[in-house]
Amino acid sequence: MNDPARPPTRLSSRDNPLLMRLRRLVHDGAAYRRVGQVWIEGEHLCAALLARGGVVAQAVITDEGWADEHLRALAAQTLRVAQVPAALFATLSTLESPARIGFLVDLPAPPALQPRAASVVLDRVQDAGNVGSILRSAAAFGFGQVLALKGTAALWSPKVLRAGMGAHFALRLMEGLAEAELDGLALPLLATSPHGGAVLPDAPLQWPCAWVLGHEGQGVSASLQARCALQVRIPQPGGEESLNVAAAAAVCLYESARRRQ
Repeated sequence: MNDPARPPTRLSSRDNPLLMRLRRLVHDGAAYRRVGQVWIEGEHLCAALLARGGVVAQAVITDEGWADEHLRALAAQTLRVAQVPAALFATLSTLESPARIGFLVDLPAPPALQPRAASVVLDRVQDAGNVGSILRSAAAFGFGQVLALKGTAALWSPKVLRAGMGAHFALRLMEGLAEAELDGLALPLLATSPHGGAVLPDAPLQWPCAWVLGHEGQGVSASLQARCALQVRIPQPGGEESLNVAAAAAVCLYESARRRQ
């Protein structure tokens, strides 16, 4: 870890190679796949990563952040620290009010699929906010494995990371999967459907299971529905199809967790 008594490396040029790499990660949501590293911005995400035992290759902190005892302590837990002016840090940010600290970390190696781990399957869920919210619900309700099929928003993009609020670091994440790879699951797949299937409060939910959540406009594909042991409809007395996919996920995952308890 960085020696807290050792001053950070001072960077002041926009053309610094480290800062150029970070801007690439910030402005291209899928660049992490090519670079092999992820940019994590903000005190909350940085602290969440460290709390999960994450190893951080590089911290970048503003002048004001370095003067903050708490942020300086976070930076001290990383391998290297660079200090930059706030205006320069703003070029690395997607936030309206840029943070004062960020971490550059190596992209985790894809984990092996666990056949009987309670899972969430994302079928072309494209909105980054929805994906991040679903990851939060998965972590909260004990679904430790998330399997994202091709066409789903990039799981480690800045927008999904921000919406996930640290859930990434508590989950086994696999992305870019083909539908056939779900054959490795040894548990029932349950699909949400607004038009038919068992009503959620009465549905025979098994544990563990894998909830399948589909594209915002098209829902779960027909071929994937055919793989599912059960289709479930959430009763909506206020109006059909008023729940978006992230809200539906929270309801379904909660109901599974409630029955498990």
